[in-house]
Order: sequence, then C-alpha cells, then structure tokens
Amino acid sequence: MSAPDTRPACEPAGRTRLSRFRAAASDARTGLRENPGTLRLSIVRLTGQFGDGMFQAALSGAILFNPERETDPLAIAAGFAALLLPYSVIGPFAGALLDRWDRRRVLLVANVLRGALIALTAAGLLAGAPSPPLLVLALAVIGTSRFIGAGVSAALPRVLDKHWLVPMNSVLVTISSACAFLGAGIGFGIIGVIGAGDTASAIAVAVSASGSVLGGLAAAGFRPHVLGPDRVGGAPPDSDHADLDPARGAPRSDARSSVRAIAAGLRRGAGAAWHSREVTTALLGIGAHRMALGMNALLVVLVLRRGNWNEDAAYLARFSAAITATGAGMLVAALVAPWVIPRWGKSRTVVAALGFAIVVQLALLTPITLATGAGERRAETCFLAGLFLLGIAGQTIKLTGDAAMQMDIDDLHRGQVFALQDTIFNMSYVGALALTAVWIPIDGRAPAAVLVAAGIYALGIAAIALNSRRTP
Repeated sequence: MSAPDTRPACEPAGRTRLSRFRAAASDARTGLRENPGTLRLSIVRLTGQFGDGMFQAALSGAILFNPERETDPLAIAAGFAALLLPYSVIGPFAGALLDRWDRRRVLLVANVLRGALIALTAAGLLAGAPSPPLLVLALAVIGTSRFIGAGVSAALPRVLDKHWLVPMNSVLVTISSACAFLGAGIGFGIIGVIGAGDTASAIAVAVSASGSVLGGLAAAGFRPHVLGPDRVGGAPPDSDHADLDPARGAPRSDARSSVRAIAAGLRRGAGAAWHSREVTTALLGIGAHRMALGMNALLVVLVLRRGNWNEDAAYLARFSAAITATGAGMLVAALVAPWVIPRWGKSRTVVAALGFAIVVQLALLTPITLATGAGERRAETCFLAGLFLLGIAGQTIKLTGDAAMQMDIDDLHRGQVFALQDTIFNMSYVGALALTAVWIPIDGRAPAAVLVAAGIYALGIAAIALNSRRTP
C-alpha cells in the first residue's frame, strides 16, 4: 500500500535550504512511518553505499596510492576503461531482467554475489596478486553494485507513492552519500592505522563486505514479488506468447526464448524512454556530465600524483580532500533539488546545471593545468572548489533523471530504463577517460582537457535543445 500524499503542493519561496531539507526529511519520515517497506528498501541502498565507499577507498589505497605498487596512472585509467566496457554492454540486458525477474530475488542474489567478489578481492590482495586481476574483481564488484542501485531505484515506486519520490530521493541521496563517505573514512582510517600496503588494503576490503551482508538480509525481508515487476496473467511482463508453455502458462526453459524475450523487453524499455522528452533530456544531461567527469577524474589522479608521490605522505590527504569536496557538492544538491525541480521543471533544471558546469569548468579547473611553483597551491584550492560545484551540478542532473524515470516510466519498463542510465553512466565515463588517457601529459598540465570537457557540456545543451523540438 502506498502512503497517502500529504505533501504541500508548493513550498514557501522564502524557506532556507536547511528548512527545505527539514521539510523533505519530515515528508520522508512520514512516508517511512506509514510504509515500512520503504525503510527496508532504504536499508538495502544505504548499506550498499556504505560498503561501496569503504571498498572503493580501500582499492584506491591498494592500487592508486600504494608504495608497494609502482603503477602508471595512465595504465590504471586505461585498465579501468577496458574492464568497464563489458558491463556497459550487458547493462541493458540486466535492466531487462529487473523487469522480468522478481526484484526482491535479484537484490538478494546480487548482494550475495557482491560479498563473494569482495572476499576474493581481499584474498587476492593478501596473496600479492598483480593489479590486472584485482581490477577485474574490483570492476565486477562495482558493476554488481550498480545493478543493485538500478534495482532499488526501479523498486522504490512500488513501496512509495510518486508524490513522495522527489523528497524521498533527496533525503536518501543525502544519507546515502553520508554512508559512502563514512565507509570511505573507515577504509582510509584502517589503512592509516595499519600502514599503507596490501595487507591494510585487504583488511579494509574485507570489512567492506559487511554492507553486502546487511543489504542481503534487508532484501530477504521482502515478500516475493512485492517489489515488482507487475505480472500479467501470472507470467513475467516481458514474456511473449510464444515463450509460454500453453498447458501451464509458464515460461519455457528454452534459453533462446528467454534471450528473445529479454531483447524484446529491452526494445520496449528504450522506446519508453524515447517517448518521454523529459527522460530523454535527463539521459542526455547525464551522458554529457559523465563524459566530462571521466576527463576530470583522470585529471584529479594526475594532479594528485605530481612529483615523487611514493615519498609524499600528503597524497592520501589530498585525494581524500578531492573526494570530500565532490561529495559535499552532492549533499548540497540533495538540499537544492527538491526546491528547484518543481519550480523550474525537469528539463530546465538539467539545462541550468549543464550551463553552470561550463562556467565552473572554465573558471576553476583551468588554473590547475597551468600553475607551477607557488601558484600551484592556490590553483589546487580553486580545483577543490570546482569539484565541489561540479558535484552540485552533476548530482542535480542525476536527481532530476531519477525523478523523471520514476514518474514518467511505467513499472513494466522502469528497470530497463534505469539500467540504460547505468550504461550511459559507464560508456560516457569510460569512453572519455580512455580517450583522454591517450594524450594527456602525466603531470595533468593540459588546459585543452578542461576546454574539451566544457565543450562536452555545451554539446549536451545543444542536444537537449534539439530533443525539445521533436514530437514524442
């Protein structure tokens, strides 16, 4: 049963950001109190974010900033790019499965699988495994986490009325980010206490499996099929009549029939996204931001590793500062989005965020690519400020996309569209990162990279303008 909509139609324009967040939090508390299924689904998300934050921090310490591993940062970027591509290819099929299989079972199995992959990664670190197999395991963990994220997002409208989705998403994103940063802080803390190296990273990685355990237990508490997808006549929604056993109305076990049904469901999901201009606009904005983010992420790594980083004890602190700045921006976006989206509309919000990102990119990220000597410290301060503001812009686009897909896409195809979003996330990020790694200098002094990223944001705005003129 969905919670009744008691949210005011509009909020007073004079509210501060803090009061707006308190109002959203109050709405969220009411929704959680009246529908405990929302709380349980939130636990699946929050525990996953906590484990992911710790896992990614531990892997950063193990591979990017580990004195025991003399790894070229460009080789790291290329390795991550190559290893993410396979998931980007199968992502849409995973989304089709979210709209074909019981989402409760998917969340449960995915958490178990993620926990097992984390255990293998920890064992590999203890054994001193080389970086390539560790990257394979790391990307498998990250891919599984994104699968879980898409499943939670697709299932949320099943336990919460759509009028509550924007404030609930805002609060969940805020708390999720806090959980991720808490996990990352604990991961970095473990490495700091034990000492940089494979053993400390292995212990931090192993502890991160706690998020998978708790998330799996929370998912197991749901009744079968309560998270969707809708079942028509007792059959999975994407089943064609040709794929049913006529005697029992159940899907045939033939693998080829399942693949055909999944492919057909994927086509319908893509069509559902195309028929909504606001969803298409959000996907265009997400793609543009992720491409620019891929370039900026490589720039962050190269800037932080300037000089003899193996002997620089401050490199981990600088890396943590960059993550914190971006995360703080994401938290601010969670306060702003519930107020901005209803007033500006979803499409205008995406365009405004992209335009804001262009200004930030050019004004605050350019100095770090030019500065030398004493000016480098001031440029690094501007760089951190730019990461904070880009965190606001990027997360605002993401929250707008979540709202569009949850409100405008029917339950039969929502999982496919969220998985399509994940694929855009991966393909855009990986493609930009890999192409940038080919030509960017090892010290990150490349103003052209900043200009190209700003141009990508501008192309995103142009694509949205064209999209707004078409007839759905």
